[in-house]
Amino acid sequence: MADVGKVYLVGAGPGDPTLLTVRGLSLLQRADCVLYDALSHPGILSHCRPDALLRNVGKRGGSISPSQGWITEQLISLAQEGRHVVRLKGGDSYLFARGAEEAEALARAGVPFEVVPGLSSPVGTSAYAGIPLTHRDLSSSVTFITGSDKEGKEWSDDAWRKLATATDTICVLMGMRRIREITRAVVDGGRSESTPAAVVQWGARPEQRVVAGTLADIADLASEAGLSNPAVIVIGEVVSLRETLRWFDRQPLFSKRVLVPRAEHQAASTAQAIRERGAEPVLFPVIQIEAPEDPEPLRGAVERLSEYDWVLFTSPNGVQRFFDEVAAQGCDARALGGAKVGVIGPKTGQSLRQHGINADLVAKDFVGEALAEAVIAQLGEGGAVRVLIPRALVAREELPNALRAAGATVDVVPAYRTVGLDAEGQAELSRLLRGGGVDVVLFTSSSTVTHTCDALGADAAEVLSKVTVASIGPVTTDTLKSRGVAVKVMASVYTVDGILDALDAYFSK
Repeated sequence: MADVGKVYLVGAGPGDPTLLTVRGLSLLQRADCVLYDALSHPGILSHCRPDALLRNVGKRGGSISPSQGWITEQLISLAQEGRHVVRLKGGDSYLFARGAEEAEALARAGVPFEVVPGLSSPVGTSAYAGIPLTHRDLSSSVTFITGSDKEGKEWSDDAWRKLATATDTICVLMGMRRIREITRAVVDGGRSESTPAAVVQWGARPEQRVVAGTLADIADLASEAGLSNPAVIVIGEVVSLRETLRWFDRQPLFSKRVLVPRAEHQAASTAQAIRERGAEPVLFPVIQIEAPEDPEPLRGAVERLSEYDWVLFTSPNGVQRFFDEVAAQGCDARALGGAKVGVIGPKTGQSLRQHGINADLVAKDFVGEALAEAVIAQLGEGGAVRVLIPRALVAREELPNALRAAGATVDVVPAYRTVGLDAEGQAELSRLLRGGGVDVVLFTSSSTVTHTCDALGADAAEVLSKVTVASIGPVTTDTLKSRGVAVKVMASVYTVDGILDALDAYFSK
């Protein structure tokens, strides 16, 4: 029999996937199996190993769901097979969840386990809604209560009446089905009808919706707004601070769905930057980065690195593929010898630093012409130098042409190529954009423009006219215009943060 593994009961926190703890992240990255709930953000699963076994065991009211007994059996059997298992739950595993029951079963079965607390949903979602649960002047106590007790049996009106004045702030989880009865009972128990109350649905997500009122009208307001579970009901004077303290849903990009057509390995950091602004990234890579069909030019260039005076990189992909070949030849950064290195843009420079090299030259403007101008300024009389440019198979020629005109010998070698969507992917992209599921399309390169427009076909410009098209810079904008696409937003600083700043300004108007 295999050695017994271990089960980790990990709280995922509410909504925002970045609220996962550092310990939880570390365990997810190493887990053999992950059993996750419906309320844990799907973005968290991107941290799992590619070969990890992922099982959705979420239980949602009104839907056919795995039984708690079956889930517990799975935890035990997987651990007994010697696997390390993460049981991922929304919020905290021990607060109105079944984590304690699962831990008891694991203990009885002799399976080692660890509990990793998570940010609880009432604490996290109320903070994102601008509602502090306690306040020196307004509340010195808070009670968390579920809208029903064991096996779905509702709490009695008498129980709610006793709670009404026993605490300053009341947070009710899973109570939307009985919100009218709950608020009426709290008033009957002695709370004034004018007591502030709020409902926070899908808290800490771009889908977050908050309705604020009083005990007298919150049930009607929530019903009119169509709010339902998952939601937290907050009752108490602290709710009156929402208009002053709300921050998450005041961000210009809040609730916007932003399509990111970048290659998959580049999209994660972009998605995180989008989430930080209250928007929802829609990751849809329209290109795949692959090795060139003929690897010999890059291989030969790396073998002859000592012959070059300059090596110029125009993208992080070029950096990565170049150093992959360097490593394949049993070398490291020292292979560059005395060659100087230049890059377009800070992201390319950052990618270079991951290989232990600081760029000698970073173009002031993040385009090929600017890098050529900066290199030429250092060439001196005659410009008799040899330059290597590892880049995409298909790219703009302005950089090498300018250097050649200045007298340099330039070798352009394909380090990678981009491959577009197949027929199924093209149809899916068209459905997504035509169906109104996207507010913004964020183009970060000419290649993403070309492959997106190719995928959409002859009416690409018409389809994209229905969304806000955002461009990272003038080169990408020119490519969009050449395809007949109207650009509504362009970054003044040609980075992902720059384009998001530009979108903030646009939607602030």
